[in-house]
Amino acid sequence: MLELLMAGGWLMVLIVLCSILVLAICIDRLYTLNPKKIAPPHLLATVWKQLKKGELDGPRLRTLRQSSPLGRILAAGLANAHHGRDVMKESIQEAAAHVVHDLERYLNTLGTIAAVAPLLGLLGTVVGMIDVFAEIMVQGTGNASALAGGISEALITTAGGLTVAIPAIVMHRYFVGKIDAIVVELEQETITLVDALHSEENTEVTV
Repeated sequence: MLELLMAGGWLMVLIVLCSILVLAICIDRLYTLNPKKIAPPHLLATVWKQLKKGELDGPRLRTLRQSSPLGRILAAGLANAHHGRDVMKESIQEAAAHVVHDLERYLNTLGTIAAVAPLLGLLGTVVGMIDVFAEIMVQGTGNASALAGGISEALITTAGGLTVAIPAIVMHRYFVGKIDAIVVELEQETITLVDALHSEENTEVTV
């Protein structure tokens, strides 16, 4: 393996660094994008019960804001609930935009690596082929084994770039889909709270 990396040249070093970065981002996002941590079960029902009992004071609102991303959104809405439905929805949307931004952290980097890694591999191959043809100009085509070895080394970077890019693309799509599902769940929870507070029937929030 070390021989292959060395044969790929300095561009192979960049590809290896990209692979390390992809692995780090995937581990971080797999840990962070936990639906139960982002939107804890029964959090909305608990908040509604506290609200109906008049127990949702300033300290508990701050605790709610710090508890989870969903808690952050709910706290933003509840803090402005007395200003009316529209102001409450605007506060929720603003808080939700920050939450979604945090959820999407590093995904642009992951997508960029997925696009750049094959290009680095191709560049390494082109540079390697240039070296091979330069060797042909010096020694001619008599040593076929040497030429074959040079060509195979030139293709190492392409293989390395694709090896990094394919998992990066797959994980990027996976994380985007997962975030979309989480956002839908957050929207449903917040809409339920807004409707419960400002509907004429004052609908109860059920567990």
